[in-house]
Amino acid sequence: MADSRPMVTAMTQDIMLDCVDLAGTSRQLEAQLAYDCEDPFAITMTFHTRQGDVPWVFHRQLLISGLTSPIGEGDVHIWPSIDLQGRAVVVIELQSNSGSFVAHAHTEEVYRFLTRSLAMVPLGTERIDVDALIDSLLPSA
Repeated sequence: MADSRPMVTAMTQDIMLDCVDLAGTSRQLEAQLAYDCEDPFAITMTFHTRQGDVPWVFHRQLLISGLTSPIGEGDVHIWPSIDLQGRAVVVIELQSNSGSFVAHAHTEEVYRFLTRSLAMVPLGTERIDVDALIDSLLPSA
């Protein structure tokens, strides 16, 4: 008998980040991690600010690798660390033309999110529907 439960194709998880400024002052910022099977290589981290939501998209493998060792390319750098309370954190540094942003996320929360994404689409099984992508880029006739 076939499973009649709907297949989950996207998920989100709210997290709290500790943002660190150049003076070392830490402030909390609400954010959301999102994963969608339609774009299986990407993670979206949306920062909830007073000025509005700010999404940042990066490769899922960067976040996975950053749990255990420093990694980065371009405008995203991630590495494991320990916060002032002795808890395991993942440091996420984002860079743009207007500056840089450094945040600490609790490793346990990031790990839980990644575990759920890997249950949806295991590493090495990511696929993109190229025909659908091309159709979405071309003007309709």
